[in-house]
Amino acid sequence: MPSLQIARALVARGHPAGTIELFGSRRGQEAALWPTLEFPFTLLPGRGIRRSLRLRALVDNAGAVLGLLGATAASIVSFLARRPRVAVVVGGYASFPAGVAALLTRVPMVLVNTDAVPGAVNGLLGRFAAANAVAFPGTALPRAVVTGTPVRPELDGLDRSPAGRREARAMLGLPEGRRMLAAFGGSLGARRINAAVAELAARWFDRRDLSLYQVAGRRDYAQFAQGESAPGESAQGEFAQEEFAPGEGDSAVPGGLAYRVVPFEDRMPVLYRAADLCVCRAGAMTVAELLVCGVPAILVPLPGAPRDHQTRNAEALVAAGAAILVPDAECNADRLEIELTALLSDADRLAAMGAAARRLGHPDAAATVAELVDAHAL
Repeated sequence: MPSLQIARALVARGHPAGTIELFGSRRGQEAALWPTLEFPFTLLPGRGIRRSLRLRALVDNAGAVLGLLGATAASIVSFLARRPRVAVVVGGYASFPAGVAALLTRVPMVLVNTDAVPGAVNGLLGRFAAANAVAFPGTALPRAVVTGTPVRPELDGLDRSPAGRREARAMLGLPEGRRMLAAFGGSLGARRINAAVAELAARWFDRRDLSLYQVAGRRDYAQFAQGESAPGESAQGEFAQEEFAPGEGDSAVPGGLAYRVVPFEDRMPVLYRAADLCVCRAGAMTVAELLVCGVPAILVPLPGAPRDHQTRNAEALVAAGAAILVPDAECNADRLEIELTALLSDADRLAAMGAAARRLGHPDAAATVAELVDAHAL
């Protein structure tokens, strides 16, 4: 997403789309998505390194190193042939081979670091970058410029007024006149969050003041749509509210909680408009979108993330007053119930958290990075 938005911001600055080439991985999502885009692209061979000492992982990593060497060689050949004016490194598998190619061919490099703490590759390449565009102040990279993280443009200026929220909730099939809580954890889901939220739904089955919209992820949907994580207190049933249109994964006790479980949500701008509060992981794109939209959040960082970057991301939002951090090990129904009850009953605090999020957000991040790229191009 950041690379695509930066590329389009460069087009808006007058660069033809055909002069902007995207580098990615043959194994990544870009292999399916990029052929439909307006930009030329190169897909590099190989795969990333697995962080494990198991024998199978070591064998896979040996192959990954060979693939990385091949990708680096291919990048160098491409850079020598095309002589780009500037290279923009945005992370992901292709960042290392393309960054090395930029260094060896003396092409200026602008690095975009979307987390509060740079990863190993960004920490290395950032030392040689002409400029480092960072998401948060205080990121430990030289020549840092705080630009924020480029997000999809439709998130800027979302109407989160009472009328805007009512409209968004109607689009999601949720009833009016209730607080709305959204929970999600990425395309596969976050099992810890899913389990805690499903148990809360069972506890809150008779609440008429709340809607709960759970994006369980494709991996976990079958389990949590059937209420398997909350034995003994199944929340399955039909909705009694006439204004509510039941859909896949709906569950509630008649007259009680409006609870919807879906495997995936491709209308995230609508979900952000509708939500009073989100419970989610703290990946770079998630926190950037929360900030631009001005949505308060309870953040549950992914444990074991490289350099614990999700915790650092969450801490940046907590310091700004935009979020609450709940460690993954403490993310259970009891802890969430305490945090959610306090927040959902305090409209002023939610409004203050949303305002704090917007102050930390950068809806113009893509344009700011594009300006930085132009400034350092040969």
